[in-house]
Amino acid sequence: MPELPDISAYITALAARILGQTLDRVRLGSVFLLRSVDPPLNAAEGKTVRELRRVGKRIAFGLGEDIWLVLHLMIAGRLHWKPAGAKLAGRNALAAFDFPNGSLTLTEAGSKRRASLYVVRGEDALRAMDPGGVEIFETDLEGFRAALSAENRTLKRALTDPRLISGVGNAYSDEILHSAQLSPVTLTQKLKPEEWERLFNSTRTVMTEWMERLDAEARKSFPEKVTAFRPEMAVHGRFNLPCPRCGEKIQRIRYADNETNYCAKCQTGGKVLADRSLSRLLGADWPRTLDELEALKRK
Repeated sequence: MPELPDISAYITALAARILGQTLDRVRLGSVFLLRSVDPPLNAAEGKTVRELRRVGKRIAFGLGEDIWLVLHLMIAGRLHWKPAGAKLAGRNALAAFDFPNGSLTLTEAGSKRRASLYVVRGEDALRAMDPGGVEIFETDLEGFRAALSAENRTLKRALTDPRLISGVGNAYSDEILHSAQLSPVTLTQKLKPEEWERLFNSTRTVMTEWMERLDAEARKSFPEKVTAFRPEMAVHGRFNLPCPRCGEKIQRIRYADNETNYCAKCQTGGKVLADRSLSRLLGADWPRTLDELEALKRK
């Protein structure tokens, strides 16, 4: 799922292309994309793009007459900048937003249609689209701590809940926790004051680093390769590769469509966290430490 740095990069690229431009037409390749009926979609056509805004993990296009198009890419939605009037080809093509200087197209890989488009009018309706999580660059340590510890959740779960913190998802939460040297399964109400400070600073540092990196790329060309797996990442998507801090192999917990990546030596005191499917299979033989894991691999 595109997260804060990726959404920021999209907005940087879009600002250079569509701010001040007229949205001539919106073409839908899938009727399931549009999730609202009032105002109608054609109310946006013929209006000038006046503002681009991030609302959580959504991209909001501010048009004339206080019309907003609010796009949520979900896990597999991606944007592309094409020549004007580009065809909607293939079953993954969901929409095209036609401007005089080009067409912004939306695709979604896979068979599940999770991406969504809403048309709303006014600031109040736009604010209602916000899940309510705190903005990491608009809060202080105490506000951050209050939001994430409102319920006693694991750090991984808390960081990825859009109602608690805005714009952080599966990939960057792994990077944040590795930077802070904290276990993904530590409960928020168990954190010590110095650990909260590390977590807060790491969240800001990781997000700043990746926003600057991806924004710089977006100023050169439209971001066509938005992915949760980047070779420069420390742990996310790097299972079995060496940790850049200590050299131990990165571990993972797999569940549903996602996985959590972490370094046992840096983050969990050497403890190998239980992978639900494998730990059920191995039962009492599940390795509890890195040494036990290596011994199991040698059998």
